[in-house]
Amino acid sequence: MGESLRTPPLQWHDARIARRDRISRGMTVWITGLSGAGKSTLACELERALIEAGQPAYRLDGDNMRHGLNSDLGFTMADRSENVRRLAEVARLLADSGLVAIVAAISPLRADRSLARATHEQDGLPFWEIYMDTALSVCEQRDPKGLYRRARAGSIPNFTGIDHAYEPPLDAEATFTNDEREPASIAAQLCPTLLAQVAALR
Repeated sequence: MGESLRTPPLQWHDARIARRDRISRGMTVWITGLSGAGKSTLACELERALIEAGQPAYRLDGDNMRHGLNSDLGFTMADRSENVRRLAEVARLLADSGLVAIVAAISPLRADRSLARATHEQDGLPFWEIYMDTALSVCEQRDPKGLYRRARAGSIPNFTGIDHAYEPPLDAEATFTNDEREPASIAAQLCPTLLAQVAALR
């Protein structure tokens, strides 16, 4: 196989319209936290609230993405980092198109989340990190997918929060303790701020 086939020449093609020419502005909201922390529930509520307010939005759920785009990835740390990288790239494209991309993913490593933020910021797109700071004991009590029970029994190795560390954000734009507040209430609080954020974009 020739060198040109292994490494084809790549060139970036600029659009013929500017971001300001699109009908709406976009950004990414990245919701992180332990399994069972309430990330997916908040993402659903926030998506609904934004759309009802007239702001186009789309939810990227970490589990859902593993049914399609990320179905080839496992749960090694390398695969989990690649999972976050792909989520960040898709979110960036959605945000650039004028949607609020809402990512709900454990994304346990600060370095991976920092890379996701940098991916957006280098393209001039706002990135908000939302930390669902739900206690491990509460997550285990909920255990909606039975994962903690299996991890404690040793059938799921390297499970985040049990035998693999979760690195909490150090500079999240917002932190919520989901064991004290309902996701709909959190979404109602966030929605006006996010709407103001995208409205200020030019």
